[in-house]
Amino acid sequence: MFGRNVFGLAAIGFGICGFVWPDVNLWKEIDPFGNIPHAEILLYLTSALSIAGGVAIQWPRTAHAGALALAVFNLLFVLLWLPHYVQKPLAFDYVPAISEQVSMLCGALIVYGGRFTRIGYYGFGICVIFFALAQVVYLQYTASLVPTWIPPGQIFWTNATTLFFALAAIALLCGRFALLASRLLTAMVVGFGLLVWVPACVSHPQKLSNWTEIATNFGIAGAAWIVADYLATRQTSPNRTA
Repeated sequence: MFGRNVFGLAAIGFGICGFVWPDVNLWKEIDPFGNIPHAEILLYLTSALSIAGGVAIQWPRTAHAGALALAVFNLLFVLLWLPHYVQKPLAFDYVPAISEQVSMLCGALIVYGGRFTRIGYYGFGICVIFFALAQVVYLQYTASLVPTWIPPGQIFWTNATTLFFALAAIALLCGRFALLASRLLTAMVVGFGLLVWVPACVSHPQKLSNWTEIATNFGIAGAAWIVADYLATRQTSPNRTA
């Protein structure tokens, strides 16, 4: 179950960012904290929760508790994004951020297990639909992130990865070639991190946004890997259900 290990490391990285950059004004995700006295204390607490969950999820004996902690952490961030969306319900502005956070929430739910496993699985599949839509809506921005040295061009890879997201979502939600799709999706998102966000962190290490983006990227990659691990386990289990 390497998926939960990657997922947990991403959560640890996100939590560390909270301690390195404790100024809540730098965190667009937690604008509501700005009106609370000593809001940095809440940032420290949520960061500690992320680190604790990320550490606990590494080992089978504590993975259940770690998954619960990370589910609570990601749910909190989903709720913090919602006021932004409510202010502009007809806009697509905050949907990508919410879907990213929900996808990681779903990864935590799958690890937590029980009745939440299938909720997490299908929830993650729905999030992948929104990943594809986000690349369509923000085509030029997405294209600008593609390294210029990769042939045949930025627009080509933006269109290709949008198609790959859409196909992965269909496969996951329909159950056809779902394991293959989840593995390819994991590889693609890991590729985003290695080609886009690792160089960004190296070239501009002082920017908080680069570090939160790479943590989010590998958090989503970890969630996709968790989905692949879940499907592989179900496929080999003699008592699996459809």
